[in-house]
Amino acid sequence: MPHTASNAILSELRDRIAHLEGSARRKGEVLPFGIEEIDSRLPGGGLALGALHEVAGGGADAIHGAAAALFVAGIVARTKGKVLWCLTRPDLFAPALAQAGLHPDRVIYVEAGREEDVLASFEEGLRFGGLGAVVAEIVRLSMPTSRRLQLAAEGSGTLGMALRRWRRPTEAADFGMPTAATTRWRISVRPSEPLPVPGIGRARWLAELIRARAGEAAEFEIGACDAEGRVSLSPLSADRPDQAGRRFAAG
Repeated sequence: MPHTASNAILSELRDRIAHLEGSARRKGEVLPFGIEEIDSRLPGGGLALGALHEVAGGGADAIHGAAAALFVAGIVARTKGKVLWCLTRPDLFAPALAQAGLHPDRVIYVEAGREEDVLASFEEGLRFGGLGAVVAEIVRLSMPTSRRLQLAAEGSGTLGMALRRWRRPTEAADFGMPTAATTRWRISVRPSEPLPVPGIGRARWLAELIRARAGEAAEFEIGACDAEGRVSLSPLSADRPDQAGRRFAAG
């Protein structure tokens, strides 16, 4: 066998082993927010790796949708490795993702013309096992599809984020349908944090944990993701001790 061919085979085997070892290490692990009030509501103390999670904006408009996208960007920015981002609309603003900690050199974009192709790319990316996270912008997510995605994430140990984006207000009703996602979040825009001088303070969101498998539903007022992808508990929430503990019906 030629020396170059032998090296290529060895290199491929090393890549496969690295993917398998990485998947094994991440199974059962979690990605904490680093905020006790939030992590204590999640089984294991954080977002489960090797699992599917859902995030949507608190309204059907672009402002709430952008907040949800930045929330997702901050989460996946704190994973290790490349991030696969699957979408149908080329309107993602990369500089905003970078401000949330997700730099362009880490992101691989997959643009598809149909949502079915986005879901297929989402599942394939989760099964690959060599990525830090996979994000898919989708409108609908059925129970059978979400089960396949959850199983794919479990098999590889990869974090899967289903970012629900609505084209029309009527589509938002689909978010109430049950899925196999481990957690379900709704992100709404709140007035920015006040400053002692004229200006615009740090953006604030209402993060509703609508569903957490084997966990509790809750809501939190948080400061938007910083340059390292981390959120903060809003000072206004700190003044209201019942805020993080408020529960509501799971979706």
